[in-house]
Amino acid sequence: MAAYIPKISQLTPRIIRILGCNPGPMTLQGTNTYLIGTGKRRVLLDVGEKGNTDYLSSLTSVLEEYDTTIDKVIITHWHRDHIGGLKDVLGCSRGDVKVYKFPRADAPEDSVFASVDHKFLTHKEEIKTEGGTLRVHHTPGHTTDHVVLELTEEGILFSGDCILGEGTTVFEDLSSYMASLKLILDIEPKVIYPGHGPVINDPNIHIEQYINHRKKREEQIIKLLTGKKHMTSMELVTIMYKDTPEHLHLAAKVNVDHHLQKLLKENIVCFERDRWCLIQRKNQL
Repeated sequence: MAAYIPKISQLTPRIIRILGCNPGPMTLQGTNTYLIGTGKRRVLLDVGEKGNTDYLSSLTSVLEEYDTTIDKVIITHWHRDHIGGLKDVLGCSRGDVKVYKFPRADAPEDSVFASVDHKFLTHKEEIKTEGGTLRVHHTPGHTTDHVVLELTEEGILFSGDCILGEGTTVFEDLSSYMASLKLILDIEPKVIYPGHGPVINDPNIHIEQYINHRKKREEQIIKLLTGKKHMTSMELVTIMYKDTPEHLHLAAKVNVDHHLQKLLKENIVCFERDRWCLIQRKNQL
């Protein structure tokens, strides 16, 4: 059973987690947002979904209790449960707020971000606030603009959706995603605060499990294609994810398709007549 996540949690003297109050199959108990710093003006990492009054109530209560406000907002990536509540959050803040995000490489920026004053992040940039320094690491794969943030004073990593507190995440490009996992492993964080799910207190083990899980999925695909002449990606899903609820199979198919695209680039599989097969079987179709 997943660990219960309260709406508001003081994780360290520098960090308060505020749950986005948007539970669902893809968001788990909800999107974790984090208020970072110790001063009168702090950094908010991610902003939840648009129009979520429960989340805004929690955020406002924290700001009042600690007699602080937000002077910087950092967005880990463009997905709506991380960026959608931006204007709502800005409305809760006193004074000017700087908004930061890494630029997308695959599409225009979300309208909610483009419509406010903002600054694009760069890889290894450092954002400072009273009580903390956040080092930005560009970690594409889940999305092209995804970043994780390293709180240098405590060896804490905010992983966004690159690594979740429970289960595995979806991704757009598997090759980039695997490289991002290795980058995080090289950072050697002491603890990970994810975008969804509970705190990860054994980061290296957790990251290695993620890497091994992806390798095993790839091996599973190759084994299934070895045993069958040709298969659609959904046929692969129904076998590989037979213990997963059917309503999540479309999401699983996205991951399988990305595995297949990686194998296609590596000249291990081919795609013909809406079906996949190992490259050595091509002439048998």
